[in-house]
Amino acid sequence: MDPIRRRAGVNLRKRLADGREGYGKEWGRVVIYVALPVHNEQHTVGVLLWRIRQVFTDLNRDFRILVVDDASTDDTAEVLEPYRRVLPLTVFRNEHTEGYAASLERLIREAVRLSRYPKRDGLLVMQADFTDGPEWIPDILKRFQGGADLVAGSAVDIREAPRSVRLARAGAGLLARPASLPDGIDDPLCSFRLYRLVVLKRAVRELADDSRLLHHDGWAANLELLRVVSPYLRRQDQVEIPMDYSRRYRRTRFRTLPALWSLVRAARDRRLKNGGARLAKG
Repeated sequence: MDPIRRRAGVNLRKRLADGREGYGKEWGRVVIYVALPVHNEQHTVGVLLWRIRQVFTDLNRDFRILVVDDASTDDTAEVLEPYRRVLPLTVFRNEHTEGYAASLERLIREAVRLSRYPKRDGLLVMQADFTDGPEWIPDILKRFQGGADLVAGSAVDIREAPRSVRLARAGAGLLARPASLPDGIDDPLCSFRLYRLVVLKRAVRELADDSRLLHHDGWAANLELLRVVSPYLRRQDQVEIPMDYSRRYRRTRFRTLPALWSLVRAARDRRLKNGGARLAKG
């Protein structure tokens, strides 16, 4: 058994001596829901959960982690299991791979359903491969607490990223240019964002019955979600986030041409040009 699996093993309960009872006692306080779409991340997801727990505990902030295991074929489910017993963690599993967008939408809808105070609570979206560093959460939360409805990450220092990612990012800005973005947000691709839940709730509420919130996958889903919530934002902020690919154990699953084509389609999606999700009723 590798060291990461051991961390998620029998000694985990002892290290978390405060236990689940230490979280979310004061429901009158802001709760941050952490959304993790996961597919085959056995090497990083457990350590990431541990780091998220450490950050929120140090900040004395209430949190709850929501995970969608998108039909992982490795040991992701086994790694997650002990954390379910000792963390405020809910895991949903797809029997068949549905993709990033479908997993993210499920997490959004679940957080909206759970939140008692959507005007105060937030949904923090992160990647489970550890490229989104938990050490940046305090800075993001500070801006959220300052009144921003959206705090968006902007990827910087991507020199260690796979070559395909670097090349795609170089051209993605031109391809996404037709898309209107909220003022002050210049990275429509980065998924590391904190949304005020009332914004997401309004976007979901405006959908027609049985309509999907997200129709595009991968980077394009991040662009689409940004445009969907844009009409409901009163204030937004941005944080520069260095992307650390050295912490990721697996090979990249990124495919340049499909990702760029999806961006083109999302940028030109007529549903999103005049009010995002509001057009879903029309």
